[in-house]
Amino acid sequence: MMSYKILLADDEAALRFLLTETLSDEGYVISEAEDGQAAIDLLSADEFDLVILDYMMPERTGVEVCTWLRQSDNGNRDLPVILLTAKALEKDKEKAKAAGVTTYIVKPFSPLQLLDTVEHLLQK
Repeated sequence: MMSYKILLADDEAALRFLLTETLSDEGYVISEAEDGQAAIDLLSADEFDLVILDYMMPERTGVEVCTWLRQSDNGNRDLPVILLTAKALEKDKEKAKAAGVTTYIVKPFSPLQLLDTVEHLLQK
C-alpha cells in the first residue's frame, strides 16, 4: 500500500499532536508546520498528496497559504486542501472557496471525522 504524504499546518501543538497520531496510526506520513509560512516552505521543498491547513495561523492564514499554492507553479498546486476552521460564517466560506480550498471542517471536530474526510479525498 502506498503511504500518502500529508502536510498538517496548525499553530496549536496539542491539536497537531492529536491529528498526527490519528493519521499516523492509519499509515499516513505526516509533515507538521506550526504556522502558515512554515507550511509554504514545506510545500516548496517537498511533494505531498494532501494538505490540511488551519484557518487562523501566525505568519499566513490557511486561506492565504491555499491562495499562494493555487497560484504558484508548485507541484502541489492541485492537491486537495482541507481547511480547519472555527469560523463557520458565510463570508469565511466564500473566502475559502475563492482561495481554492477543497473542503473545510468546522472546529470542534473529532479526529475520526478528519480521517473520514482525508480517506474520501485520497480515494479519488
